[in-house]
Amino acid sequence: MKISILSFLILISLTFKSGCTFSEVSQKTKGAFENSASYLKNSGKKAYKSSKWVLGFEEDVSKTLKPMSVSKRKFDVLPDGTQVNIYVMTNANGMQVSLLDYGGTVKEISVPDRNGEFANVSLGFSKINDYVEKSPYFGCITGRYANRIAGGKFSLDGEEYQLATNNGPNHLHGGVKGFDKHIWKTKISDIGTAVVFSRKSPDGEEGYPGNLDCKVTYTLTNDNELKVDYVATTDKATVINLTNHTYFNLAGEGKGDILGHELMLPGNRFVATDSTNIPNAISKVAGTPFDFRKPTAIGARIDQNKTQLNFGKGYDHTWIVPQKEDGLSLAARLRDPSSGRVLEIFTDQPGIQIYTGNYLDGTITGHGGKPYPYRSGMCLETQVFPDSPNHQGEKGWISCVLRPGQKYTHSTIHRFKTD
Repeated sequence: MKISILSFLILISLTFKSGCTFSEVSQKTKGAFENSASYLKNSGKKAYKSSKWVLGFEEDVSKTLKPMSVSKRKFDVLPDGTQVNIYVMTNANGMQVSLLDYGGTVKEISVPDRNGEFANVSLGFSKINDYVEKSPYFGCITGRYANRIAGGKFSLDGEEYQLATNNGPNHLHGGVKGFDKHIWKTKISDIGTAVVFSRKSPDGEEGYPGNLDCKVTYTLTNDNELKVDYVATTDKATVINLTNHTYFNLAGEGKGDILGHELMLPGNRFVATDSTNIPNAISKVAGTPFDFRKPTAIGARIDQNKTQLNFGKGYDHTWIVPQKEDGLSLAARLRDPSSGRVLEIFTDQPGIQIYTGNYLDGTITGHGGKPYPYRSGMCLETQVFPDSPNHQGEKGWISCVLRPGQKYTHSTIHRFKTD
């Protein structure tokens, strides 16, 4: 690089005016040369990288990486005039999860297929009235006790409690007005891409004892994971079993049934039930249609004339999750061969309820404008076993009792990827 005579004379003139010595001029001139060389060197690197990106040799991270975000807007209004809000979490990969403060509901989960095409894989509605009047628990938080309690009764510390019987002779998903039918207080987290839902379930609500303070946090990561963390405390002994009731179709909601999805469940035992879906035994899966230890199409054996399948009208049972000593355990792996989408479920809960949409009948139209036919979505609900309040202290049954001074915690990760 050359410097002109005129520039050199101007530099000397400025030096004398500022009182600099020739030694200082020499050092500053040297610095100018070094800075110029460094600038050209860095510019060259940037140009080189840019050229590589244009030619397709290297990804330009600055152009592809998008900021993670959470947005909030009005979704709809309940019949009583209460506003329902929607929260949209977006990660750097473009994956989105939409949540409603009504029921702490997962409305949509948009993930890519093997070709990078995004689709919503969660069943739901476009209007709040449909959630109020028609929803078979689409995407919601179910509680105070998810799943069934026999006869709607249980005893705790010598006192008997009677709950609503809203599922034949049994209690289901918290009763007539469970957690899915309430507006939750909501806060966008200050850390990460997360939304925190909270509510107080008062003593006696739906027949349950104790004032229960609960919090559910949905977090979206850049690893395309939807994490759900539950925390609860009580001022009186009670029973609790919280879960999320999202219906998944990895081909995309409204795109046929899930019978071609391949399911892998590592558990070697499941909770067998009676004709009203109340547990009556813990059985081995070996030699039965309930053996999913190797990936198997859901439709491969679902219509076999077997007592347990007849009781559930398909799969509507809890599998026992093999527990790791540390961290969360793999509970299920679901794969759609057509799209290449894969969902892996990790949890600290002892069971996972698999429900294959056996009561969907095509009369419900979802937010994509298409009806949801028979078995067009399936649930993978991490939880304790059904009717646990009536099996307290029995071998193999994890306690569902929460007492003052204790903290209920439950963590589940939904990991989405492609193959």
